[in-house]
Amino acid sequence: MSDRGQNKTGALRDDELKKEMRGHLLSGHETRTHEELELEPSSEDRPEADPIPAPPRPGSTPPGMTPREVELRGELARHLNRRVYPAHRDELVRSLRDNHAPDRLVDLATRLPADRRYANAQEIVRELGAA
Repeated sequence: MSDRGQNKTGALRDDELKKEMRGHLLSGHETRTHEELELEPSSEDRPEADPIPAPPRPGSTPPGMTPREVELRGELARHLNRRVYPAHRDELVRSLRDNHAPDRLVDLATRLPADRRYANAQEIVRELGAA
């Protein structure tokens, strides 16, 4: 197979580089040349960190939120465009109606204070207290 000009070093040079780097890659030592890029070892007061943090479990609720609040936040997010934020109550109600949101969501939005601006669905849910 040919590289069609995509490989700048060529097949022979690639093989040479692989042979040169093989020892470094298999040694288990850092291969970075700049010390500041290396991971610092853990100590007594700093436990060893996982280099790849565990993703949140599917279906889990964020700290401080109930499953009902998560559901309400999702419903609001589905029926409100991101362009509407930041928005006052009347803008939210109008956007919900324009996007054919269920009456329940429109009714909840009408309960919001008129003088406050909301930056996202999370703030709306927090204000409503998952009513």
